[in-house]
Amino acid sequence: MAGKVPVGLVFSITGPYSAVSSAMLNGALLAIDQVNDDPAYDFDLEPHFIDPAASLEAYRSACEYFLKQLGISHVIGCYTSISRKEVIPCFEKYDGLLWYPSHYEGFETSGNVIYTGAAPNQHILPLAGHLARDYGTRAYCVGSNYVWAWENNRILRDIMAAKGGGVVSEKYVPVGSGDVEHLIRDIVRARPDFIFSTLIGDSRYAFVRAFQALGRREPAFAVERLPIADCSLSEPELLRIGPEASRGLISSSVYFQSIESDCNRRFIERYQARFGRQAVTSADAEASYIAVLLLAEALRAAGTTAIEAVRAAALGCGVEAPQGRVTIDAENAHCYLTPRLARARDDHQFEIFQAAPEPVKPDPYLVWVDLGEAGAPAEPERPEAAAWAAGAEAPGGARRPSLKLVKS
Repeated sequence: MAGKVPVGLVFSITGPYSAVSSAMLNGALLAIDQVNDDPAYDFDLEPHFIDPAASLEAYRSACEYFLKQLGISHVIGCYTSISRKEVIPCFEKYDGLLWYPSHYEGFETSGNVIYTGAAPNQHILPLAGHLARDYGTRAYCVGSNYVWAWENNRILRDIMAAKGGGVVSEKYVPVGSGDVEHLIRDIVRARPDFIFSTLIGDSRYAFVRAFQALGRREPAFAVERLPIADCSLSEPELLRIGPEASRGLISSSVYFQSIESDCNRRFIERYQARFGRQAVTSADAEASYIAVLLLAEALRAAGTTAIEAVRAAALGCGVEAPQGRVTIDAENAHCYLTPRLARARDDHQFEIFQAAPEPVKPDPYLVWVDLGEAGAPAEPERPEAAAWAAGAEAPGGARRPSLKLVKS
């Protein structure tokens, strides 16, 4: 299959979540360079990039242009779940393959999508278990008004209910809105045990700055006592938020730049050589980087760009990644990933305080989870790792009836 293989890249490097999407584009471009420099591959990946600027119509138009006009079969892109849901019908209509490199809320499968970001059992379950164990079970949920927030809050509500608690309030703001003072007032009124944030982009930055300012005025609301926890906060966003406002925020992710490994050190060195010495890596950059490497491995194994052959070759395919070994689950086209919890420091980095001892099988529909046991503690197996029980099977392998597919 010698020659050039065109690959579409669709990331909103302008708009309300540009910091994250820019990192995703960087990760993809870095991996494309790596593949093209590797003599093990007898083809070159040829990137074609479109910036939809967070417009759903532009996402759809970009993917239709790649698939229909340019005949590009493989596209890496989308950050938000609403953009992913907008474009999946395009891939199903024109028989393309979307490599989706972002953590997401789960409860979805498509024969035209490979999911390289974290599924809910790999991000929200371990986070919820930690919060309930160390802070309490009265949650305040605040999120951007779309499916990522709706579904994660539903899962959190079920977890807290299983642990004897609940959600004291659930609020949403439009994507990109900076109108957050009413949320601060409501938190003061509700006095929860913790805040679970599914805000994204500019809304997230405005909210955490306002809440940290409240904590400086009133110590009872300092994040050390009343934490803000998140399943998508990343290093480039700490730069946007600023050190004073980001310190102490809790994030659940499968990758942090502070991971100590040779593979991650090489990733950081290459990333900063390509994008500047001050550039920071992130889970979003790593997920896009992984998506390209997995695509290259699948293309090499298939010997063709044909969708059916590449998808068949991709299932079960694996690579050594900065976070550790990553493998596509042959059962659901999601990835085995290594969950971690960390707190933000004032140097735009995270301090990891809990990690899975090995990659966790993706469970996008939360079929095998006992919510009451989510995040249960166990003995650590390596210096930065504490054991991870969030993905344990439910007694008897029973499906939890409270968790159902919700169509948005």
